[in-house]
Amino acid sequence: MATVLDAPVAAVWADLADVASHVEWMADAESLDFATDQRQGVGTAYRCVTRVGPIRLDDHMAVTEWVAERAMAVAHRGLVTGQGRFTLDPVASGRRTLFVWAEELAFPWWLGGPMGEVVGRPILTSIWRGNLRRFAERHASVRPRETVSSTG
Repeated sequence: MATVLDAPVAAVWADLADVASHVEWMADAESLDFATDQRQGVGTAYRCVTRVGPIRLDDHMAVTEWVAERAMAVAHRGLVTGQGRFTLDPVASGRRTLFVWAEELAFPWWLGGPMGEVVGRPILTSIWRGNLRRFAERHASVRPRETVSSTG
């Protein structure tokens, strides 16, 4: 999924790079505790308590990609595994930013495995769309102009 923000990439990245603040705009993230002294960049590891409805999990994550003002990716290494990736691209002569969020998750057997992934996808997509909206609202000058459908 994606949205176009009325802010330059540098401003969007400054907020996104503050990993600890993700719990402020991600409705499914209850808390975040770093497992490393490092707070940014590849190798940063943390535990995020994640709640979706009645399901509460410790999501162990590690930053696997960090390209300033361009991309950040994490590996999910808890009960739910997979990868999440944010990318930022300048649009409108750099005045706006295309923010793309892709997630590929694998559920454990007790959450339905592959069938749970199919059933859970629309629920998670709805939560993530709300997260994108909240991220945009963090900045007075940032307003989503359009939402672009994506496979992620």
